[in-house]
Amino acid sequence: MFTSPIVASNILPREFRKIAGELFPLAGSQAIKGPTLEAAAAFANDLGIVEDYKRLQNIRHSENDMRDFLERFENNLDLLIQKTWVEKADEDRKNVLLDKVPLFITLIERKDYQEALKDFGLILKELAYLFFGNQSLKEDFTEYTFRIDIQMGLFWWYGNMLASPEGLKWAKSADSDVLLAVLLLGICYLTNF
Repeated sequence: MFTSPIVASNILPREFRKIAGELFPLAGSQAIKGPTLEAAAAFANDLGIVEDYKRLQNIRHSENDMRDFLERFENNLDLLIQKTWVEKADEDRKNVLLDKVPLFITLIERKDYQEALKDFGLILKELAYLFFGNQSLKEDFTEYTFRIDIQMGLFWWYGNMLASPEGLKWAKSADSDVLLAVLLLGICYLTNF
């Protein structure tokens, strides 16, 4: 899926490069430092989900509230996947993706955020394929999504970074609050999609 993180960082509109670089290291960065909670909140603002993201940050310590939110996310993602029209040959991909979502939710509930980030990247890769078909496999996919809508492009850039090993090098040493914050960005965006 998507483009390499180096190429993807070069296609970011100028106004997003600073905050995106704080969320994920961009091309040419020497240090592989990871995101901060502040960078995640600023990125949520750029994605247009800041209010929901802040609400999520407040409820994340309440297991019941978080479980309710994850259930809404799962239901919405299931609807998005189910309603996506695909060729007969791609029906299996759709079903495999539907099976991955509950496993992803389980990882979050177990607080295995590092593994959840990897799985979420794979889920987003498949979701992009269902939405955009072969276009999602092209080198210019992220640029293509920016031409459709700036915030959508920013979201798929984020998905690109989660789907790439280079984009997640920081995750090995990040604390659980930061890992969850980065996960919540995509979860919140898709819940409101």
